[in-house]
Amino acid sequence: MALKQQQVLKQQQGLTQMQIQQIKLLEIPALEMEERILREIDNNPALELGEELPDPQANTEEDFDLENEYPDENNQSESQNELSDYDDDYDDRAADYAETQAYDPNAESDRKTFLGVQTDSLQDFLRRQLSDLDLEETENWIGEYIIGCLDDDGYLRIQLDTIADQLSFHRSLDVEESQMEEVLTMIQDFEPAGIAARNLQECLLLQLQRKNPTKEVQNAIRLLEDYFEDFSSMKLQKISQQWGISEADLDAAKKVISRLNPKPGNDWESSLMNETGRAITPDFLVDNVDGKLVLSLNDTNLPDLHVSAYYKELIRSSKQSKNISREQKEAVVFAKQKVEAANWFINAIRQRQQTLMNSMQAILDRQEAFFLSGEERKLRPMRLKDVAADTGLDISTISRVSNSKYVQSEFGIFPLKFFFSESMQTTEGEEVSVREIKSIIKELIEQEDKNNTLTDDALVKLLQEKGYKIARRTVAKYREQLHIPTSRQRSNA
Repeated sequence: MALKQQQVLKQQQGLTQMQIQQIKLLEIPALEMEERILREIDNNPALELGEELPDPQANTEEDFDLENEYPDENNQSESQNELSDYDDDYDDRAADYAETQAYDPNAESDRKTFLGVQTDSLQDFLRRQLSDLDLEETENWIGEYIIGCLDDDGYLRIQLDTIADQLSFHRSLDVEESQMEEVLTMIQDFEPAGIAARNLQECLLLQLQRKNPTKEVQNAIRLLEDYFEDFSSMKLQKISQQWGISEADLDAAKKVISRLNPKPGNDWESSLMNETGRAITPDFLVDNVDGKLVLSLNDTNLPDLHVSAYYKELIRSSKQSKNISREQKEAVVFAKQKVEAANWFINAIRQRQQTLMNSMQAILDRQEAFFLSGEERKLRPMRLKDVAADTGLDISTISRVSNSKYVQSEFGIFPLKFFFSESMQTTEGEEVSVREIKSIIKELIEQEDKNNTLTDDALVKLLQEKGYKIARRTVAKYREQLHIPTSRQRSNA
C-alpha cells in the first residue's frame, strides 16, 4: 500500500482568555462575588469603588496616537506597536457599574434570609423556644427528643411511642403517651408555623389554625379535615357535590391553602447548607407581590465600580505634551492596559447579571405555578435545552447557572437544578414531571397506615387511579431515590 501525504484543513474554535474569565465570573456564587470584585480592585489600580463623578472633558478631545505625535528621536521606526492593540474609546465604555434591579431598602426587612444572616439551625431555633417554656425536666427531655427527631422539612416522621422507648432506654424515663402529645402540641405552637407536624394534612391545618377565622379560612380547614384525600387528587367537583359548597367558595378555600408552606423547615438549615456543608446565599430572590412574581438579583452588597479618573486623565494629558519620553510612553501604555481591563471587568459584571436574570426569568416563567403554591406536583417538566431555547443562550451556559446557583422564595431556598426534570405521560397523554410523581409517592407513603404499609404494587394502583401511567419497577426506583425503605422495612420500623 502506497503512503502519501495529504493536507487537511480543520477549523478549531477555542476559548479566549477573556471568555474563560467570563465563564468563571458566571460560576461564582453570590457570597463570593464581593470578594472577587475586591480582588480585582487590588490587582488593577484603574478600577475603583464608588460612583463615577461626571467628567466634563470626556469625549471632547480627539483620540491620540503616541507613535505619530511623539516619534522616538533615536529610533523613529520603533513605533510602540503595542499601542495600536488598544482601543481609545475608553470614555464611551467607562460607564458606571449599575445593578440590574433597583434596591428597595424598605423591602429588605421582609427578606426571610439574606446574605447568610440566618445562622441558627432549625433545631437551635426550636430549642430556644423550648427553653422559654420553663418545663419540668421530664417534659424538657421529651421536647429535646422530639426536636431532635424532626427532618429537614420540619416534620416528625417517627412515632411518639418510638421516642418514648428511646427516652426509657437512654434516660430511664417512663413517660405516658398523654405527656408526649402534650409536649408535641406545645412544639407545634412554635415558629415556624406548621412545624413538628406528622403529615402534610396536619402541617397545613396547624398553619390555618393560626389565621383569623374568616369564612375562607374556615372553609379551608373543613376542606382539609373532611375532604383531604379528594382534595389531594383535585377532585373538586366531587367535593362540591358532597359538601354543597359553591364553586367560588371552594376556589377561595383552595387559594388560602395554596399560600401555606408545605415544608416549614425548608427555610432553615437544609436550605442554607449545600452538599459540601457550606452556607448558602441565594443568588436570586423571588417575591410574591399580590399574586405577581417579582424576580431580583441578590446583589445589593456588591459595590459600584468605575474607571479611575486619574488614569483617564493621564492618557488624555499625554496628548498635550509635545515631547514625551520613553518612560512616559510606557506609563501611558500601562495606563491604557489597566483602563481596558477595568472596562472589560465592569462590562463582564454587567453581562453576568444579564445572563443570570435571563436564565432565572425563563425558569420562573416555566415554573410559575410552583413559585405561587410551593407544591412540587406543580413543577413542569423542564430540560436545559428548554431554557436555552427560551433565552437564546448555550446549553452549557444554562448548565453552569443551574449547577451553581440558588433561588429564595417564600417556600424556602432551592438550587436551580431542583427545577429541572424529565417528563412522563399520564393516561390522558399529558406530560408531567418526574418530580411530581416522586412528590405524590412521598405523600402517599407519609399518609399510609403504619400497620398496613403500602407495597410498590399498591402505590402503582393508587398512582394509576390518579391518572399516572407507571410501572412497578419505576415506582420502586423513585422510592429508592427518595431514600424510602420498602413496605416491609417501614412496617418493622
